[in-house]
Amino acid sequence: MSAAQRGHRVELFEAGETIGGQFTIAARIPGKEEFNETIRYYTRQLEINNVTVHLGERVTAEAILDGRASAATGDAAKFTDVVIATGVVPRIPDIPGIEHPMVMSYADAVLGHREIGKRVAVIGAGGIGFDVTEFLTVDESPTLNLKEWEQEWGVSEDLSIPGFITKPRPLPPVREVFMVQRKPGRQGKTLGKTTGWVHRATVKMKGVEQISGAVYDLIDDSGLHLTLHDKEGNETGKRVLGVDNIVVCAGQESVRDLVDPLTVAGLTTHIIGGADLASELDAKRAIRQGTEVAAALP
Repeated sequence: MSAAQRGHRVELFEAGETIGGQFTIAARIPGKEEFNETIRYYTRQLEINNVTVHLGERVTAEAILDGRASAATGDAAKFTDVVIATGVVPRIPDIPGIEHPMVMSYADAVLGHREIGKRVAVIGAGGIGFDVTEFLTVDESPTLNLKEWEQEWGVSEDLSIPGFITKPRPLPPVREVFMVQRKPGRQGKTLGKTTGWVHRATVKMKGVEQISGAVYDLIDDSGLHLTLHDKEGNETGKRVLGVDNIVVCAGQESVRDLVDPLTVAGLTTHIIGGADLASELDAKRAIRQGTEVAAALP
């Protein structure tokens, strides 16, 4: 978008049916629905700035090197620069049985690509693990219903109640969820300082069982097999979580398959966002990187 605003002819290739990437996933998490407005804004800006958008097309290095342009432009001129913003894919840990049909990635779970049962184990208790756990415990986000949200957090509109605070009355969870992490100790230590307490409180009020210090031994028809350890690393026992599904939230890996062939061919590439750094996904950083690349183009 920024490059188009500076007068460059820009074509955007998106493998999905809509733009948005990780924003599309985040917008489905309770309390993060406002990300839909970000997608709406950028969709409109692409239209206003005459960016040619190819949806549902996973572009190849060969197509880029051939200079294939859209039929709308009728211009077969070679691309001079390629901004690689191919993002990330969920990292799948090396656990015996990880290919079992009950296992799915967080993307498949949140986007509704798979049906999810009533008992679910979440592997990973980082930011994505907490988000997905919140998603799994509700049918609809309470943040979209003011009365339900007030009931959930014990907020009253009754002027006679001191501080407008009452006893929280959260709705029961729609699923039984287990959050499991390898690290010993309390979960959620790495969450944001200003919002982490909300996520920790939410999973607690939904009765989520948090299991730390776990080694993932095996996944089979019986469920997720664990060996448990205390804070000192001493083994304390074994456990099998008999669940319907296991959702993997064990980080991400950058998608960079276009980088090497384009670089070897001598094309100027600029890597931004998750493709640049998969850990600590940061939308602001990705947007800033894209703007800086556009500003530096000749």
